[in-house]
Amino acid sequence: MNPAISITVLGSGTSAGVPTIGCSCAVCASADPRDRRLRPSILLRYGGRAVLVDTSPDFRQQALRARIERVDAILYTHAHADHILGLDDVRPFNYRQKQAIPLYGDEATLEAIQRVFRYAFSEEPSESTRPRLELITLNGDPFQVFGIEFTPLRLPHGRTSQVLGFRFGSAAYLTDHSDIPENVKAKLQGLDVLFLDALRHRPHPTHSTVEQSLAWVEELKPRRAFFTHICHDLPHAATEAALPPHVRLAYDGLEIDVDS
Repeated sequence: MNPAISITVLGSGTSAGVPTIGCSCAVCASADPRDRRLRPSILLRYGGRAVLVDTSPDFRQQALRARIERVDAILYTHAHADHILGLDDVRPFNYRQKQAIPLYGDEATLEAIQRVFRYAFSEEPSESTRPRLELITLNGDPFQVFGIEFTPLRLPHGRTSQVLGFRFGSAAYLTDHSDIPENVKAKLQGLDVLFLDALRHRPHPTHSTVEQSLAWVEELKPRRAFFTHICHDLPHAATEAALPPHVRLAYDGLEIDVDS
């Protein structure tokens, strides 16, 4: 029997996080811990392994809070700042594991990571420590990570950018998407858990809204759905009270088990 996959939501917020700097709105001032949203990322644990999806600028804080003891691989959705800038903080895992960490992403994402973290890939000697990383380019085909098959899902992020979502076992994680193409919908059937971008109620050029994501849930019919990449327009309790019972807002620290 394949092992269960434990999903931990490390961050459920949008690129500015919640509270947003300088804002005193009701959500940013909320005492509900579910309204405190770090930048978006999840952690998958299975078979003694730990696989990250994205390394947000908040990764150090997220790793300490979730008591992450190892990172065996990292999958990248895309190269925007809120998804990659915590990469340097994997160095302690390099020390402990004494090996490089593989990074999976499309060609454009890995090229951007190499530019931003050029020092990590330099062959020049260094007196300072730097991350040890191995780049693995995804070509759109399913791929295996420690015995689990992942299917990359190409999604539009507005009119000019694209991101990767991932299906793994009976779950799928989609973030930073403005639409779901028909060929991707065909790969999202029979899901137990589906994560979807749902930035706010008002339309946005590069992100899905609560209403649009609810329509996709109705169409795709996952058993459970969780909305993520949430901005400070959405108070957790009030927003969730208006959702169907099988649709919830993700929150930082949420843990879910799914079949692999």
